[in-house]
Amino acid sequence: MANLEAGIQILLQEAQDLCVGTEVAELQEPPTALEFACQYYAKNLPVVIRNAVSHWEAVKKWTPKFIAEALNDRFVDVAITPNGFADGLATESGVEFFVLPLETQMPLSHLIQRLDDPTGPVCYIQKQNSNFFDFPELTKDIDVKDLAFAQQCFNKEPDAINFWMGDSRAVTSMHKDPYENLYCVISGHKDFILLPPYQLCCVPRRKYPTGRYKRRKCGQFYIEPLMSETEWVSIDPLAPDLAKYPEYSKASPLHVRVLAGDVLYLPNYWFHHVRQSHKCIAVNFWYDMEYDSRYCYYRMMEQLTSHRVV
Repeated sequence: MANLEAGIQILLQEAQDLCVGTEVAELQEPPTALEFACQYYAKNLPVVIRNAVSHWEAVKKWTPKFIAEALNDRFVDVAITPNGFADGLATESGVEFFVLPLETQMPLSHLIQRLDDPTGPVCYIQKQNSNFFDFPELTKDIDVKDLAFAQQCFNKEPDAINFWMGDSRAVTSMHKDPYENLYCVISGHKDFILLPPYQLCCVPRRKYPTGRYKRRKCGQFYIEPLMSETEWVSIDPLAPDLAKYPEYSKASPLHVRVLAGDVLYLPNYWFHHVRQSHKCIAVNFWYDMEYDSRYCYYRMMEQLTSHRVV
């Protein structure tokens, strides 16, 4: 075990010095497909491309009000939580759960009204099932050709295109995804906290009973237990409890604000935590990761650090 811990320390130090650095790389214009493949995709490094899509009609026009009018105030799928933490941790009756949001449908005009009510529950369009295609009226306002530098590198079409709009109180807790992610902010901004996959050993995680938010007739939220468990990150990077999770003190998080018109490339298996400005709107493109030697390396890291998962 001592040799394992010593090896992990060497990995953390050398990978930080040689590969990741201390900040997310920024470009002022889109790279060529070759530059993107060599400098970012092959190295599994994030990069933010400033103003890459600022000329999109979406960036020029989209507001919640515009979208409600363009979609004729249709019903949309909305995630609702009492605290803004959908797909996150919450405690009820002394039990800590991984909690899924209450999902419902409402007219867009009702959603906008709720976004303007700081005392009510937190509403968020965040359904990650390629829900952008539920809004065909909006597709003409984005031009995927501007993402050709990445799509040529991935050599595939996106597996999902997701639409996001919501409250500044909505927070995405730290997690990872098995996708190459192109995150395009349309309106407002998003604040990302990022950790590279090799810092898995610094990220405390455990298996939690899974629950889902429900509401009583009086409007009070409660957690309905489900018959499953979910492994999730235990720490809040905004207020890490280092006394409880001392291993996180060895993590070196990166911080980046992605503005309207910017594109963030977030490689697969990077841990990320996200906050947003009020009524922020975004569209992201998910490309399934390649299950190559990097995946094998990550699986090895999971096994080597499995003793830390409760």
